[in-house]
Amino acid sequence: MINYYRTDEGVIQKLKDYDEGAWVQLTNPSPEECVEIADRFQMDVADVRAALDDEESSRISLEEGYTLILVDIPTAEIRNNRNSYQTIPLGILLREDVVITVCTEETAVLQTFVDQSMKEFSTKKRMRFVYQILYNSNIVYQSLLRTIDRKRKEIEERINGSTGDSDLFDLHELESNLVYFATSLRANSMVLDRLTRYGRLQQFPEDRDLLEDVIIENRQAIEMTGIYRDIINGTRELLSTVINNRLNDVMKILTSVTLILAIPTIVSGVYGMNVDDQWMPLAHVPHGFGIIILITLVISVLIAWLLHRKKML
Repeated sequence: MINYYRTDEGVIQKLKDYDEGAWVQLTNPSPEECVEIADRFQMDVADVRAALDDEESSRISLEEGYTLILVDIPTAEIRNNRNSYQTIPLGILLREDVVITVCTEETAVLQTFVDQSMKEFSTKKRMRFVYQILYNSNIVYQSLLRTIDRKRKEIEERINGSTGDSDLFDLHELESNLVYFATSLRANSMVLDRLTRYGRLQQFPEDRDLLEDVIIENRQAIEMTGIYRDIINGTRELLSTVINNRLNDVMKILTSVTLILAIPTIVSGVYGMNVDDQWMPLAHVPHGFGIIILITLVISVLIAWLLHRKKML
């Protein structure tokens, strides 16, 4: 799908076709649409389709007449029946007269501009618009990182209550999200570093200031990712320890109960043996059965008391 947008007097408008100063947005374009854009703006169709390959890594490529900037942006998905996050490539093709973005799906990074949520941006100020896209990408990263941390806190709050294997799986899923984020953010930082060195890209002083802000936000997102990964590791170890301790407590109780029940089992087993009753204690004593039951009960209670003192019951 191809959409054309342009800002006029600070208001973004959707155009029916390309016009000067417009932003061309390709969302999961067909091969025919990619060829159309490549021919129209004299670009290599492979560069137009680069962002459609999930395995493409972040990079910047200076081609004849245009520049390709490829970065990873965050997106939500359902993985293992859980709400998860991953990163997908976003291609930005920059010419002197046009900015073209290519992505496999609609993303919050670009939708912010379509919805006019981003203030003070212009599709005609192409380099500044590109930096604003990169800046917004880091803001979305940080927002999702905070969401991941909130989910971790919810799991942590349940540790004193009912916890189980599902919480461990949830923590593993959160940690996987952070791994994807960390890898993509580091790759994006290399692209940003190269942008500061390329003199071919015309930049105004305010554009350089914005690029510095983008780099700062990217570093902050990387730091947040590292911190949250360490915290999740600690939470997972705590959860595993709590589950193991609870299992040990259950095993202690079961062992203690088995030991207490072993006393009447032994007594009944001895008196149930097929031997002459003259050799059995209390066999001919009045109320002998009751006495045996009483002695067995006393011994069981005594063992239970001893186990309780040892904090095993």
